[in-house]
Amino acid sequence: MTQLMGRPILEAPGELGGRPALADLLAGVRTALVGLAVVGAPVFGLWVVTPYADDGAAAAPRLAGVLWLLGHGAPVLRGEADTPLTVTPLLLGVLAVVRLHRAGAAVAARRGLRSRWGGPVALWAGYCAVAVAVALHGAGAGLFRSRVVPDVLVVALVAALATAAGVRSVDAAGGPFAGSPLDRLPSPCRPTGGAAVVRAAALAAGAGLVAAGGVLVALSAVLDAATGGGRGMALLGRGSAALLGLSLLALVLLPNAVLWGAAYALGPGFAVGAGTVVSPDGTALGPVPEFPLFALLPADGPGGWRWAALVLPLLAGVVPAVLLGRAAAGRRGPAGATGGDEEGAGPWPPAATVTAALAAALVVGAGAALLGWLSGGALAGGRMARLGPVPWSAGLAAAGWFALVAVPGALLVRHLVLAPADGGGVYARLARQAHRGALRLRARTYALVLHLSGPAREPAEPEADPLD
Repeated sequence: MTQLMGRPILEAPGELGGRPALADLLAGVRTALVGLAVVGAPVFGLWVVTPYADDGAAAAPRLAGVLWLLGHGAPVLRGEADTPLTVTPLLLGVLAVVRLHRAGAAVAARRGLRSRWGGPVALWAGYCAVAVAVALHGAGAGLFRSRVVPDVLVVALVAALATAAGVRSVDAAGGPFAGSPLDRLPSPCRPTGGAAVVRAAALAAGAGLVAAGGVLVALSAVLDAATGGGRGMALLGRGSAALLGLSLLALVLLPNAVLWGAAYALGPGFAVGAGTVVSPDGTALGPVPEFPLFALLPADGPGGWRWAALVLPLLAGVVPAVLLGRAAAGRRGPAGATGGDEEGAGPWPPAATVTAALAAALVVGAGAALLGWLSGGALAGGRMARLGPVPWSAGLAAAGWFALVAVPGALLVRHLVLAPADGGGVYARLARQAHRGALRLRARTYALVLHLSGPAREPAEPEADPLD
């Protein structure tokens, strides 16, 4: 009773432990408005500091709304020719997805005795209501215009997926990979309880590839700054407002550049316009727009030393191979759904280890293809209608590199972990060989020192015992 009386009035439920649907609806509206404010604050700030802004104050919120929609992957129109603009600023998209995921998890945690999807549906409806208002407001005349029906559908889809993922992260029975297709394979090829391990290995590989893309972007920035002051320095003469706007735009597009760098490291590379290619094999660009991130592109010509970038995907597969190999040897944590003496806690057969590695490779390839598709698109009509990596080639390259490293690596780690420690294992044999080699080296060194010190002296005759 004291717990019920201590709750705020807005939390007083019609059902025990639940919240009214209006509270969840308002939570969705608040989530959307916070994201819209994050986009709108810099836009209003730039409108204020721009001395030659011809548009009225109504253009700033329209632009902010269009950018918010574009951050969800919704296509917008640009210019009087209605050129499609489909390049998604992934930083804005990540912020939106993270907020929706957290809101869905919070609603699921406070669900109480309500129906499972009552709260999340209300949260999603509130978010979509804001999207409808923003799309209608952005459909008027302006440099950027929204398309109401496609934009609302895309935002609704993104919101549904992110909210469902947040709900499932809280109360999914058996984890997000329960009932995996891996558990229905034949016994010699079945990695028992390996779905969570496959997920962890794929996430580790994805993080490694993203890190490889970040390394290439940072290296390109350093090389550009070190050669003649940098090509991006030419943008400084446009004034402080233009420089600030370009810097903010480059910031929200930085995740796109990192993913393009990952596609470059994988080998297929990416395009910056129709008929162009940027890959380790060579670069063929032609004229590109003046933009800070485009200033980091390599110069036209053959690849040469840039083939060294292909080492990065190999390094990205080392940690996943170790994870898979240890899991194959039976050393799986709680996420692996096995315990010490439980059924399925033993080692996997080699065929099951290969199956788990190939399954992780498929997940990595699918993720690379999806991210490659999200990071690219059209920037304008004509030549700039194609930017970014080709999704299917990036996905195949990611899956191939991962399988090349993870399959033999996982088998090797499994063999090393399963080797007995009673004197017949790999580690013990290597230790004995190293010890014998050290003894031989010491004996030969001692013999060499005795040889160099001169001829050996005859031992002295022992003195006679006086008692004899």
